[in-house]
Amino acid sequence: MTSAYQQQLQAKIERITAQFQAFNPPKLEVFDSPSDYFRMRAEFRIWHTDSDMFYAMFERDETGKNKKAVRVDHFPIACHAINDLMPKLLEALKLHKILHHRLFEVDFLASLSGEMLVSLIYHRKLDEEWQTLAQSLSEQLNIKIIGRSRGQKLVLSDDFVVENLTVDNKPYLYKQIENGFTQPNAVVCQKMLQWACDIATDCKGDLLELYCGNGNFTLPLSTKFARVLATELAKSSVYAAEWNIEKNTIHNIQIARLAAEEFTQAYQGEREFRRLQEANIDISSYNFGTVFVDPPRAGIDNDTLKLLQNFEHIIYISCNPDTLADNLEILSETHEIKHFAIFDQFPHTHHVESGVLLQKK
Repeated sequence: MTSAYQQQLQAKIERITAQFQAFNPPKLEVFDSPSDYFRMRAEFRIWHTDSDMFYAMFERDETGKNKKAVRVDHFPIACHAINDLMPKLLEALKLHKILHHRLFEVDFLASLSGEMLVSLIYHRKLDEEWQTLAQSLSEQLNIKIIGRSRGQKLVLSDDFVVENLTVDNKPYLYKQIENGFTQPNAVVCQKMLQWACDIATDCKGDLLELYCGNGNFTLPLSTKFARVLATELAKSSVYAAEWNIEKNTIHNIQIARLAAEEFTQAYQGEREFRRLQEANIDISSYNFGTVFVDPPRAGIDNDTLKLLQNFEHIIYISCNPDTLADNLEILSETHEIKHFAIFDQFPHTHHVESGVLLQKK
């Protein structure tokens, strides 16, 4: 699969190079992925027959309208820990009807630190007998288990794993919550974090970060700046970011629970937010010189883009090259690309993560 992977990666390099040629970027920096066993998350349907049950995924036909279930006994894009656990978990579930009756989905969340969270999702209400058997299964396989059904969530120990990522030879602990956003490819994620820290060395002033999630980039970037203000709207991500900051004993980060559009209003004095007052955050006390953004696939709204144009440096990580290119149409009016990179988070697909460092002209 390695040679096929290299051909796929080369196709991405050529596509991205051509797509951004109009912005006159420097030479593209390429960060590859392992070709196999790289993904830290996986979701499978459970397919029941009269005499058996197995993991399955759906495959669509060329029209995209019809799909069929495909049995999955081995999943080489998932990490070794998930592949090792899959048959053991399935055999253990088969032993007890209470554990497999009307079970229709199993989700895995693994970590480089060795922790594993498994969500068992059912089409029936879960009772105390299920909880007792699931607790025993959790101890037997040394995994964390969550049971879910409609309107029900039973957490036996934790609803998260603690990941351990290393940047600049320093380990960082991250709480990664079930159903919360995390980078699926931990090896490439570490390369992204290292690249962001390396290019931030030349950046000045305090750091503003929009869309910070659980603080994935925030923690290592905090070593490059005197102060960091990071914004995130989702409460679960804010709580995880605050846990991560405390667990890593970092003292120069504040988290504001604001959307990017709301921060723009607060920064420009158009609106006051009680959330900022309650968190004791004074935006005017910051000397922002650099802004870091890792927006959703839809990219950045026009008002926020206009705000970014005021900063000396912009570090922009994108999971969608098309919206990055659209946003650069505006940002290139005031800034030029100093670093340009792709990170192959999603091998064997057409998707690719990209990053630019922009400097004011």
